Amino acid sequence: MLSYFLIHFGLVQKDENKSTSHFVRAKVVSLIINNTQADETTEGLLRGSQEVIVEVTSGQFKGKQYQTSNYMSMLFNINCKEGTRVIVRLDPRSEDEGYSAFIYSYDRTWILLGLFIIFALSLVVIGRGKGAMSLLSLVFILISVVGILFPLIEYGFPAILVTILIVFYTTVFTFVLIDGINKKTISAALGTLSGVVIASVFAAIAGALSHISGFQTNEAEELLLIGTDHGMKLKGLFTAGILIASLGAVMDVAMSIASAIHELHEVNEKMTAIELFHSGMNIGRDAMGTMANTLILAFAGSSFTLLLLIYYYNISFTQLMNTDMVAREVIQGLSGSIGIVLTVPIVAILSARIETLK
Repeated sequence: MLSYFLIHFGLVQKDENKSTSHFVRAKVVSLIINNTQADETTEGLLRGSQEVIVEVTSGQFKGKQYQTSNYMSMLFNINCKEGTRVIVRLDPRSEDEGYSAFIYSYDRTWILLGLFIIFALSLVVIGRGKGAMSLLSLVFILISVVGILFPLIEYGFPAILVTILIVFYTTVFTFVLIDGINKKTISAALGTLSGVVIASVFAAIAGALSHISGFQTNEAEELLLIGTDHGMKLKGLFTAGILIASLGAVMDVAMSIASAIHELHEVNEKMTAIELFHSGMNIGRDAMGTMANTLILAFAGSSFTLLLLIYYYNISFTQLMNTDMVAREVIQGLSGSIGIVLTVPIVAILSARIETLK
């Protein structure tokens, strides 16, 4: 990956202080003590403690057994029974060469993998060739974000600049992969890049005026501690996140309009650029409403429990609007929606002009 490349060529220094803890899959082979009981105040959740023996089923420690205590609270609630598959954290003990085991979570690997397989099969079966290409582009984008963008940000590269570069080449790759190089994909790619950059500009301006940056996140303190040695900069992370978050919705709107205008021109080549533009705007007005709602509701859904807590506490409007977390969500949702709305005329203009070029 990119981090290896950066370290190998001396652009960054290798971190020798990585955690020596190991997270491994395991199963409960014996429940020695079970001091739990249902708590009616938490909807019947079991509370208390368990003493269990787990056997590691993966990695270099496969086959080894460890005895550990499992404390069950309202937030950390893993009910261990014989055969329960869990994720175990192994921490080295200072007094000898052994490890202490702690139950970390349920093993959800196969459930999540199964869900992804169903999604992939649905995409390929219904979308056929283009569905398969869409799946490939999704994997490519995820690899680009995790394997390239994250390491670059970790080692102090400007978050906004590198995110724009990632957005640009993943957008081009996605459209070319799905539809090849043609007038439609050129219009959609240029429109997508314009819309995403517009969203980030509005977010950056709103963030600067309202004093919202990457420091107003729950993870800021940990990121600051971890990234200090590498030169990570937090201020651009807020805008970079909006670039990534709005990319999918903007791509959807851009391709919908570009595709529609392309089809109109294919059916009637006598249509002028002005006529194609007006048709694209009519189609875009229908798309922008649903896409803007999708983006805002996605942000709202990610903060659903926070919004519910706000509702129950009956927080005043003044306090609500000036809370860091709420301000972040509002700026993210509205900036992304502005990007979507302005993508419509941009793509309509570009596509109408490009389609009528001889």
